[in-house]
Amino acid sequence: MSAGARISPAPPAKRATITLATLAEKKALGEPIAMVTAYDYPSAQVAEAAGVDVVLVGDSAAMTVLGYPSTVPVSVEEMLMLAAAARRGLTTPLLVGDLPFGSYEASDVDAVRTAQRFVKEAGCDAVKLERGGSSVERARAIVAAGIPVMGHVGLTPQTATALGGYRSQGRTAERAAEVVDDALALEAAGCFAIVLEAIPSDVTDVLMPRLSVPAIGIGAGPAADGQVLVFHDLLGIFDGHAARFVKRYAKVREAMVAGVAAFADDVRLRRYPEPEHGYTMAPDESARLRRLVADGEAVARPG
Repeated sequence: MSAGARISPAPPAKRATITLATLAEKKALGEPIAMVTAYDYPSAQVAEAAGVDVVLVGDSAAMTVLGYPSTVPVSVEEMLMLAAAARRGLTTPLLVGDLPFGSYEASDVDAVRTAQRFVKEAGCDAVKLERGGSSVERARAIVAAGIPVMGHVGLTPQTATALGGYRSQGRTAERAAEVVDDALALEAAGCFAIVLEAIPSDVTDVLMPRLSVPAIGIGAGPAADGQVLVFHDLLGIFDGHAARFVKRYAKVREAMVAGVAAFADDVRLRRYPEPEHGYTMAPDESARLRRLVADGEAVARPG
């Protein structure tokens, strides 16, 4: 090889598709699981490129994308649209769709039917539902229908009003024991993983030795098997209240506002577009066009 020759970098190794078995193996090996929310094709592409393990199309999209005041109003159809868009941007991560409020609580039949739509119409690999209690039976029915289920305990936003608002759960021993019981009941119902949201680290520490499926924390301390954050929170896109557990890894909204403002300024000052942003004609064609228009020979065409 000549002294001046350059060695091309090796292409990045192709990542294996994440499966339920992959997540179980990660738990067994003590390898942390990285999970983020995503609600559309571009954000799913970012999650794919970043190499996360799990993407959740969370009902938090109700607030961060659709502008609702809470997660409650979002419909199944809206969630399916967002989940299908995310699916088109993903190859490797496991895709989980959040079952929205009112779509699974009434009966096992409703729960299974909704879950089937998320798999069949949106291409989700699994679905997520909130709470213990009757949700345990719904989870069991969905699992029995052949669809993987992720549970969710602690702060469950769909019923935040009943829990006293968006606040930490399990801060008394009695309430903490209920959170532990709910998580274990969801595991017994066949859930492949459990999200633990906004609970004291002590509760997670007590639960982890008793839980054999992966636990994904969000404001639940470092002992969980993995962590999840909302895409718009961690990147600083959503200009709303951020929970205590949110860590900002970027200030994307500031960059977006600055970029659009710079564009608007350039337009108003006639600095955009510049010659390199336009298209040209061959000089002879331009001259012929001008003659045609001047001679009245140009013919207006519809559309």
